[in-house]
Amino acid sequence: MGQQQLLLIVLGVIVVGIAVVAGINLFNASHDESIKDELVSQCMSIGANAQQFFIKPTSMGGGNNTFNTGGTGNNGYVIPTSMNSTTNGTYAGVSTATSYTITATPIVISGKTYNFTNVKCVVSPSTITTTVN
Repeated sequence: MGQQQLLLIVLGVIVVGIAVVAGINLFNASHDESIKDELVSQCMSIGANAQQFFIKPTSMGGGNNTFNTGGTGNNGYVIPTSMNSTTNGTYAGVSTATSYTITATPIVISGKTYNFTNVKCVVSPSTITTTVN
């Protein structure tokens, strides 16, 4: 009877160990997805802000149908300082007259690697296209 009990205890420990490892892997995958979702969401917010800039006349601080002129100092659209970084990523943009490209890079904490390198949003006057690389 003692050997059966020992075998059941060992089997129970193995099953619990496998469940813990599976739970950790599931948590890590969920964490990566939530970071990616947050980067995409912030890119969409910045893109909507850029579209508003594009439409506004220069007399109201906008670009008057361009992304690369108008605004403060006539420098074109610039990501507002309150939107250029979050706890999960940093955001940078490059403008042309008819498009604005936002690159979101995740912040790496303690050497963590993600299953993606960045998120790119290409903003046009009427659309925002997002790509996860």
